Order: sequence, then C-alpha cells, then structure tokens
Amino acid sequence: MYKHIYFVIAASAPVSLYSHATSIIKFNGLNFSDWCEQIQFHLGVLDFDLALLSEKPAAITSASSDEDRSFYKAWERSNRLSLMFMRTVANNIKSTIKNTEDAKEFMKSMEKCSQSEPADKSLAGTLMSTLTNIKFDGSRTIHEHILEMTNLAARLKTMGMEVNENFLVTFILNSLPSEYGPFHMNYNTLKDKWNVHESKYAHSRGSEA
Repeated sequence: MYKHIYFVIAASAPVSLYSHATSIIKFNGLNFSDWCEQIQFHLGVLDFDLALLSEKPAAITSASSDEDRSFYKAWERSNRLSLMFMRTVANNIKSTIKNTEDAKEFMKSMEKCSQSEPADKSLAGTLMSTLTNIKFDGSRTIHEHILEMTNLAARLKTMGMEVNENFLVTFILNSLPSEYGPFHMNYNTLKDKWNVHESKYAHSRGSEA
C-alpha cells in the first residue's frame, strides 16, 4: 500500500528540517510518548515518515521494477532524513541509544531507553523535585492542587519511595502563597497534625470564609 502512496518523495529541497526540529521537545528519557507523537506529526507533515510506516524494502537488483526502484529510493531518503530528525535528542541520552541506521530501530531504542532502570530513577527524582517545589498559583482550585500533590506522592510510592504523610502535608502548606501564612502558622501550633484529607477540607473551608 505504501508503495502506491509514497513511491515518489518530492525531489525538490524539503521544508527546512531545522525549522521543524527546533519545535520538537528534547528527549530526556522520561517523555517518550510526547516526543514520539511530535516526531511522527512533524515527519508526517514533511512527508518523510515512510521509513517509520514501512519495513525496509528488499535490495534493488537487475530484476527490480521501476516502481520498486522508486520506492527503495524514497524509503532510503525518508530513513536518512528521519534519523537526522530524531537525533535531535539530549546529549546525555545519545550515548545510551543503540547505534543503528534504521529509523524504526532507532525509535524502538528510544522507547526501550525510556523504560530502563536509569530512566525510572530519573523519573523518581523528577517527581520528588516537582512535589517539593510545586507552588499553588491560583490557576485552579486548591482541591485540584492538593490532589495533584497527593497523586505525585502516590506515584512515588509505586516506585518504592513512600512520602510520610506529615511531610506531604508540610509540602502542601509550603506550596501555598503568602496569603495562607496565618493558616500555616495556626497549623504549626496544633498538637495533633492533620492528614492530607483533613488539609483538603480545611483549605476548602478557609477558601469559603
């Protein structure tokens, strides 16, 4: 099917690969799904995705038809340009990617890299950094903000990094802007500390006052 659709890729100079590549997020080992989606979209727009959609065709021989020759030439060009495009990755990831000259194999290597143990450790570090540094900016409700933080803690727990609930409540309080200062001070004077569910209720009640 792809032969009939792609057996000729325009020979004229393509729309600048560079201009498209600069809008692609850098692959960091954690964002494969988003990175892959953007790669496929831009290569599709440029009509350079043949090598990702079709297996490498058989080598050209004296018995090959003109259509086979055109398809092979188109696939090789697509494969070469796709590799150039996908190699716009973070420098610290390049050394861990399998050396290959096949675009589909390169994509598979990127996915495998994202599922490796180092990537899991890096993700855990990213989640912990987000949990400890996130700030409530008022763009959503306080309930949604706290829910996001509890979800971050839950994801960390599945990775073997359980966040003590008292620490989580402290992280939540520290994420609030200065107008919540009196509330924070009142909490610190309590003998019995709240759990996360109680903090949700207290914040929602405070916002109604």
